[in-house]
Amino acid sequence: MAAFSSLTDKLSNAFKHLKSKGKLSEADIDGTIREIRRALLDADVALDVVRSFTSRVRERALGEEVSQALNPAQQVVKIVNDELTQILGAGVDRPLNFAKNPPTIIMLAGLQGAGKTTLAGKLGYWLKDAGHTPLLVAADLQRPNAVTQLQVVGERADVPVYAPEKGVQSDGGEAVAAPGQTSGDPVKVARDSIQYAKDKLYDTVIIDTAGRLGVDEELMKQARDIRDAVNPNEILFVIDAMIGQDAVQTAEAFNKGVDFTGVVLSKLDGDARGGAALSVASVTGKPILFVSNGEGLKDFEVFHPDRMASRILDMGDILTLIEQAQKEFDEQEAIQSAKKMAKGTYGLDDFMEQLEQVRKLGSMKSLLGMIPGMAAHRKELEALDEHEIDRTEAIIHSMTPAERRDPSIIDGSRRARIAYGSGNTVSSVNGLLQRFEQAAKMMKRMTNKVGGGIPGMGGPAMGGGYGGKKGKKGKKKGKSKSGNPMKREAEEKALRAKLAGKKNSGGSAFAKKPQNPALPAGLQEAMDAAGTNENGTPNLPPNFGGGLAGLLG
Repeated sequence: MAAFSSLTDKLSNAFKHLKSKGKLSEADIDGTIREIRRALLDADVALDVVRSFTSRVRERALGEEVSQALNPAQQVVKIVNDELTQILGAGVDRPLNFAKNPPTIIMLAGLQGAGKTTLAGKLGYWLKDAGHTPLLVAADLQRPNAVTQLQVVGERADVPVYAPEKGVQSDGGEAVAAPGQTSGDPVKVARDSIQYAKDKLYDTVIIDTAGRLGVDEELMKQARDIRDAVNPNEILFVIDAMIGQDAVQTAEAFNKGVDFTGVVLSKLDGDARGGAALSVASVTGKPILFVSNGEGLKDFEVFHPDRMASRILDMGDILTLIEQAQKEFDEQEAIQSAKKMAKGTYGLDDFMEQLEQVRKLGSMKSLLGMIPGMAAHRKELEALDEHEIDRTEAIIHSMTPAERRDPSIIDGSRRARIAYGSGNTVSSVNGLLQRFEQAAKMMKRMTNKVGGGIPGMGGPAMGGGYGGKKGKKGKKKGKSKSGNPMKREAEEKALRAKLAGKKNSGGSAFAKKPQNPALPAGLQEAMDAAGTNENGTPNLPPNFGGGLAGLLG
C-alpha cells in the first residue's frame, strides 16, 4: 500500500546491517531501535505510540529469544512484526456486529473530506456481495450536493438510497452554502429510514452523516442526536490515512463525542506516511474494521492487523491474495490452465481468460504488492501502466483464432496486420509475443517444479508431468551419493521408510496438504515449490509475478 511505502523502505534498511551478523550485541540492537524510531516518527506515528513500541521491541530484543536464536536478525524482524501487530489492534479485531433482529444499523462519522460518502457505497457493495440487502441513507444535508453524490455512488454499487431530502444544492457552482447551513432535518431522515427499511425488508442500514470537526460542539451534538434516534449497532469512525499526527487528537475527540465502536481507514492508497493506522487503534482501543485503498467499489477490504504488519515489513500478504483469488477465479478454469501450461499448450486465448479474471481482483499494482519482497521492485510497480492491459487485449483481439492458439505461426506480414488492426506498432506486437513466450516458459517451469500433479487433484508423488511418468530426476533421488557402505545403507533405509510413509498417507505428496485450487494457474505451484521460512512466509523469489506483470510490459 502506498501509504506505507516510505515506512516499509526505512524499516527494511534498518534490518539490513543485521543480516550478516551471527550474534547481535547491545550496540547493534540499539542502532536498529534508533532507525526504527526514526522511521516511525517520519511516518507521523504518535510520539507516545513510538516510545511504547520501541521500548517493548528493545526489551524483547535484548532477551533470550534473540540471543539464543539460530538467526538473530530474523528473530528481531519477528519481534518487530509481533509488536506491529499489537499496536495495529491484535486481540481487538472483530467482524461487524449484526443485529439479531434486522435491520442492522451502521452510522458513519468523521471529519469533512474523510471520504464517508464514497465509503458508504463501498460498504454497501461489500455487504450486498456478502448476501445482505443494504440501504444507504442520505443524512448529510449540509455539504452541497452530498445527497446527489450518494445517489450516484449508490447507483454504481447497485444499492438503493433513501433520500427524502435534497439537502444543500448548488446550481452549477454559483450558489455557495454558508458554513453549517443545513436544508432539512438529518435526525428525522435517519429515524424515518429505519421504519422504511423494515417496511421494505432491508437487513442493513448505512447512514451517511455530515462531516464535522471535533471542536464543533453544535455539529457533534447533531451526531449524538442521530445516534440516540436510531440506536446504531455500529458507529464507524472514518479517518483519512493521510491525516498524520492529528489522527490521535481527532480520534479522541470523536470517541468522546459519539463513542464510536470501530474505525475505517480511507485513502490508504495515497502517498502520505500512513501513521494514522499505527496510532488510532493503539490509543483509542477501538478496532480498525475496514480499509479503503482506492477509488473503485472493490478497493475495500476487511482489516487484519497481522496481515497489515506483514505488508509494512515487506513480507507480503499471501492470505489476502489467496482469498481474493478463491473468490474471483473459476476453479475449473484454473485447473485447465495449469494443465495446459504443464503440457506446453497454453495459448493467448487462455491468457486472455486469465486477464479477465485478474481484472476482477482490482489494481495490478495492488495485486503484485501483496507478494513478499516486492518493495525492492517498487519503481517497476509504480511505472506499471494499468492501461497496458487494454492495449494487450486490443492486440490479442486483432489476431485470428489460429494465431491465438499457436502464436508461433505469426510471421512478419501477420504482425503488421495485427498492429494496424489494434492501433499499435509492430514493435508492441513483437514485445507482447516475446514476453508471452518467456512467461509461458517460466510458468511451465513453476508447474513442473511441483512434482507431477496439480494441487487438489492428486497425482503421482514423484516424477513430472500429468501422465504419471517417472522422470530421471525422480529416479536419481532414490540413489545414495555416499561412498561409505554403512552410510549408504543407512541412507537407503531412511529413504525406504520415508517412501513407505508417503504410501500409507495415500500415495500423493499433496494428500495431507491443504490446497487452494482456485488460484491463478501457476501461483499455488510456485508457492509449493518455494516452501516457507520460519515465519510461515512463502519463500517466493523477488521477481515472482513477473510472468503476468512481464506480459503487460
